[in-house]
Amino acid sequence: MSMFSTGILVLTSPLQTLPLRIAPVLSSAAQLVDRTLYVHLHPGLNLSSGSQPRPAFMPPVVDLSTLIARLYNNAADVCGHLDVRVLLTNIRAQPSACGGTAAPNSPFPTPQPLFHCPEVVLTDFAPQDAHQSRQVKQCLEKYAGHCYVCRPGISSVLLHPQPVKQQQQQQESQDAARNGDERKAEPMETYSDVVVGGTFDRLHGAHKTLLSVSCLLANRRFVIGVCDQAMLKKKVLKELIEPYSVRVQRLREFLQDTKPSLQVEIVPLEDPFGVSIVDPLLKCIVVSEETRKGGEAVNKKRIEKGLPLLVLHEIQLLKDAHRDEIEEEKISSSSLRSRLLGTLLTPPKDPSHLPPTPYVIGLTGGSGSGKSSIAKQLEVLGAARIDCDKLGHEVYQLGTEAYHKVLREFGSEILNEDKTINRRALGAKVFGNQERLKCLTDIVWPEIALLVKRTINRAREEGKEVCVVDAAVLLEAGWTDLVHEVWVTIIPEEEAIVRITERDGISAEDALRRLHSQWPNGKQVEHANVVLSTLWEPEVTRKQVLKAWKLLQKRIQQKKER
Repeated sequence: MSMFSTGILVLTSPLQTLPLRIAPVLSSAAQLVDRTLYVHLHPGLNLSSGSQPRPAFMPPVVDLSTLIARLYNNAADVCGHLDVRVLLTNIRAQPSACGGTAAPNSPFPTPQPLFHCPEVVLTDFAPQDAHQSRQVKQCLEKYAGHCYVCRPGISSVLLHPQPVKQQQQQQESQDAARNGDERKAEPMETYSDVVVGGTFDRLHGAHKTLLSVSCLLANRRFVIGVCDQAMLKKKVLKELIEPYSVRVQRLREFLQDTKPSLQVEIVPLEDPFGVSIVDPLLKCIVVSEETRKGGEAVNKKRIEKGLPLLVLHEIQLLKDAHRDEIEEEKISSSSLRSRLLGTLLTPPKDPSHLPPTPYVIGLTGGSGSGKSSIAKQLEVLGAARIDCDKLGHEVYQLGTEAYHKVLREFGSEILNEDKTINRRALGAKVFGNQERLKCLTDIVWPEIALLVKRTINRAREEGKEVCVVDAAVLLEAGWTDLVHEVWVTIIPEEEAIVRITERDGISAEDALRRLHSQWPNGKQVEHANVVLSTLWEPEVTRKQVLKAWKLLQKRIQQKKER
């Protein structure tokens, strides 16, 4: 069957039996759609009645929020590569967004445009025979066209997932018969103005559940506080968090698709409370198990300010079926960021000015980041390691060009008795003086770069496929034109201080000064093709390095095949 970029899945099973059917249906859909899968819920829709069914509004019920959480959880498990979005255009509380009362079964307005135009419509509706199949497909295509702006001549596919076991099906039917009436009768409390806060980095299933349930609860306005600046400082791998503008854009796009009738306001969150403690119109705050205390703290502040309390609506966190030992049990952005370590984050720049072999990795990172231990691991895997610290010592040797230039610039008082350069005395001359330091690096860095080139040429003659240039100043010195890819290793500043003080026996203040004289992690990551971190146990680092190495070998192989 041909693959489609974007599809829309119309789910018709009754609300009570749907949760058990979602995983196999999504699994079937993922074999046909490879980018965006929209999900339209219309429990009980009959596509074979002979008359063309029309889209209709449904009231929000409690089962619906449970179903949405289940759907996003299953999507993370069985089709993690797809951007799944549950559309809530057809869910509307009795009081309409415009202030009057809309009957839930009132007809749909004009078809809703979506960010990605659907090319195929899928359904779980099961026809009885081939003749009915044709009829159902025609009905389905018309139905989808009434609801959403689809590609002209959209094709349709009836999904036949693995049937639910007979015993399970009987149990479902009994449960539905026993609980159907009372469950259906449990409407969801809705509110005019709903607020939620979060980082919303790399929008994932848990975010989508939180946002979708908030959309069900909100009739008029949805306010979202998005963590920025001070609120990001304590986040794991904060350097890999998407820029604020990117996160906001993704949220807007998702919410415009999910429920376009809502008035969405997105504001930066620079403290734990933000807009939630000043807006008198807010009625409800959506929290998870772990942020409930934050919601309670918001209400305390509102009491102090004489504002009405917010209803706390709590949702369950989604469990992450794909987590490893350093990741959280729940689906979280920090886990997704940790999975980026070792992968290619941005494609390498044009390498046409460099010989194709050896393929040169420029490895850099701040003091204490574990850069050299990673370089040694890459050496064990087969890379030729070029240690720029050692080359730095070589350029100062008696009689070299750099030796004479340094002597002319800084005077004979930097010499030892045997006429060699006393690095400590030289360091004292440039310490804290940016101008003098630049004079020194202008002499030394070009000389080290020449030695790096010579060493790469020697590795080529020896038939080495990969070189790793281990250089703390790779970016500051502008040596990126010597390498095919830049790899950066990062750890949080507080961890780096602990390591430097233990390793070098210096004070925490001196360690911090050293770190502040280097490029910060965030600035280095902006230039990185691959990012690694030695924050966890050595075994975790080894796995990262091995993953990075295997992916690198694939890239090199692909280049050869071009």
